[in-house]
Amino acid sequence: MQFLNPSLLAIDSISKLRNDFASSVPYKHLVIDNFLRVDVAESLYANFPAYDIFNKKYDGLNERKAEGSNFEDFDALFTELRKEVSSPEFNDFISQITGVKEVFVTDDAMGSGLHQGKAGSFLDIHIDFSMHHLANVYRRLNLLIFFNKEWKDEWAGHTELWNADMTECVKKVRPDFNRAVIFATTGKSYHGYGKINPPENITRKSFYTYFYTSQPGEQNESYNDTIFKARPEDSRAKRIKTNVKESAKNFIKQQLKALGVKF
Repeated sequence: MQFLNPSLLAIDSISKLRNDFASSVPYKHLVIDNFLRVDVAESLYANFPAYDIFNKKYDGLNERKAEGSNFEDFDALFTELRKEVSSPEFNDFISQITGVKEVFVTDDAMGSGLHQGKAGSFLDIHIDFSMHHLANVYRRLNLLIFFNKEWKDEWAGHTELWNADMTECVKKVRPDFNRAVIFATTGKSYHGYGKINPPENITRKSFYTYFYTSQPGEQNESYNDTIFKARPEDSRAKRIKTNVKESAKNFIKQQLKALGVKF
C-alpha cells in the first residue's frame, strides 16, 4: 500500500486499533489521526476538486452538501486513492482492525467518492442504507478521511455520534486534516453533522468509502434506505415532516426492491 501511513501496519498498532474499535461507544468506531502519508494527504488537499465539479448536489429538508463519484473529473490521485482503499491489502487491514471479515468495496458511487459542503451545509442525523440494493451485498463499515486544515470549533461541522434512541450526542469528532473516522454501519449507528459556518472561501471536504460483505451483520439482514431523524431540539414541524418523508421513502423503496425494480 502506497498511501496509508505505514506506522498503522505495525503489529502493536493494529492490536490497539482492534481493541479501541471493540470497546468504543456509542457504537464501534475509530478516530485515526495522520491516516495517510503526509505527502499524499498534502497532494490530495492541494488538488481537491472545486465544489461545482461534483456531480450531485443535495439541498433538502435533511441535508445540504455536494457529493461526487465522477472520478474522471478529479485529479488522478483520487482515482489512485480509490484503488488503494479497494485493494485486497487495504480490505485485509480494515478486517484486522474491525474484526469484520472479508470486506470489499464496490466500484460505483456506493463504494467511494467525495463530499464537500459550503457555509450552511449540514447533514442531519441518520443511519445509512443497509444494503447495496443493486449488488445485494451488505454495508458493514464506513471510512471517512477529512481534508480540512485548521478547522475551528466555532465553524461547527463536527461528525456527531448519537446513542441508539437519539436522545444524546455521545461524541463529536472535528473534521481535521488527514483524520479518518471508521465506524460500523448498523441500525443504531446514528451520525451526521450540524450546519457549518466557515468563511466563504473554506469548505468541509472529505473522502468516503463504504465496505461491504456478502453476508449480513447482526443488524442489517433486511433492506432499508438512509433514515434521517430530527434532533430533539428541532421544531415539531421538522420532526413531523422528517418522520413522514422518511417513512414514505423507505416504504416505497422497500416495495421496489421486493419487486426487483432498479432505482
